[in-house]
This record gives sequence, structure tokens and C-alpha cells, in this order.
Amino acid sequence: MYIDKKQIIAHYEKSIGWVKSLTNLSEEKWRTQIDKGKWTIAEIIGHLIPWDEFVLNQRRPYLLTQLPISPNAELINHQASIESKNRSKDETIKLFIAIRKKLINTLNDLSDTLWTQDFIIGKNNISLISYLSGLVEHDIHHFRQIQKVL
Repeated sequence: MYIDKKQIIAHYEKSIGWVKSLTNLSEEKWRTQIDKGKWTIAEIIGHLIPWDEFVLNQRRPYLLTQLPISPNAELINHQASIESKNRSKDETIKLFIAIRKKLINTLNDLSDTLWTQDFIIGKNNISLISYLSGLVEHDIHHFRQIQKVL
């Protein structure tokens, strides 16, 4: 588990280079399912984009206002899958990089006290570090799935 701001941001910075390296994949490999009945590499990378946008546009403001939010994960993932099927590999990778860079900048700008402050998701209290550590683990899970196929 990632335990501090620097580790989390370092992961996000490294993820940009890792996703950028996927530019070298053939279109056929980019559109390959990671397993029977599972998403393609394109869909996996594409679904990370709206989650970064969610953190930027909804979760971060929530931290500052404590207004309740509850994302529909299934809907977000479904829409991301559709969009990823219709976008080119280069467009998806460029969009991922652009949004991820915005996320990194935003996270860098958050005060250290916000990183350790608890907030409520559903009925659970969680710190920003714990929440973002979970998102990092989510990235790593998907990156391993892709590496296994490659």
C-alpha cells in the first residue's frame, strides 16, 4: 500500500510513461481482449480516464466542501468502454496522459493536511491517502493484466 503523497504521485508520473509505451502496440494488439469475455487493452486504458476525471472534477471538490457524491461505477465503466472502442489508440493515450498530468498537478497542490484528513465515502471514513492508494492499486491491477497479455 502506498503510504504517502510522494509515493502516490510517483506512481502516477510513472504510469504516464508506461501508458505512453503502449503507443508501440499494433492496432490488433491494442484491441486484444486480456482474456475471453474481458476488456481489450484499449478499454482498460480508456476506463482509467473517466476515473481520473472523477477525482479531479468531483472527488477533489468534495474534499473541500464535503457535499455528498456517489458515482455510478458501472455506468462510468460502460461509457468508458464504448468511448474507448470508438477512439483511436493515439487519441486514447494522449487523453490519458493529459488527464493524468492534470491529476498529478492537482494532487501536488493539495495541502498536506488534506492528505491525512478523513472524509466520508458512503458510510465509511477514509483518508485521501487511503483512497488514492486504492486507485493506485487499481492501476497496478490493470497494468499487470495488460503486461500478461503482452
